Amino acid sequence: MALTGTYERTVDDKGRIAFPKQLREAFISRTASDEQGMTHLFVGPGNDQALVLYAPEDFDKLAQRMDASSSTRADVLKYERFFFSRAEKVELDGQGRIRIPERLAAFAKLKRDVMLLGVRDHAEIWDKTLWTEFDQQHSARFDELSLAAFSRG
Repeated sequence: MALTGTYERTVDDKGRIAFPKQLREAFISRTASDEQGMTHLFVGPGNDQALVLYAPEDFDKLAQRMDASSSTRADVLKYERFFFSRAEKVELDGQGRIRIPERLAAFAKLKRDVMLLGVRDHAEIWDKTLWTEFDQQHSARFDELSLAAFSRG
């Protein structure tokens, strides 16, 4: 099942975000776990100052895709160093919250108000102001972007 939706959340004083039930259920449907079996996710730096969240199985698939990448090996290695050295396993607590590591929160410029987005095989966490700016800059190009997305070879 593809991850979808946009969810407004707040970061509490301990750096935790309530993970939406709809996203938890979508992550679970993508994996072999049930709600009690989903204990953690992986969070890392993403594009446009967002953070990316992957289920463990999808995080492993991402690593496998990088191994099979046809890009220049030196560039892949540099990206892997940046991405995997900053990515972290985050636990889901009993209330379905995750704690965002401080250095990743600083990377994404997260303040109190954040947006969680379902993006097909992963979720993204954006500072609400940055997401609003991104949305305003690019939403008018939706038709053009959809053509580009569906014309991939």
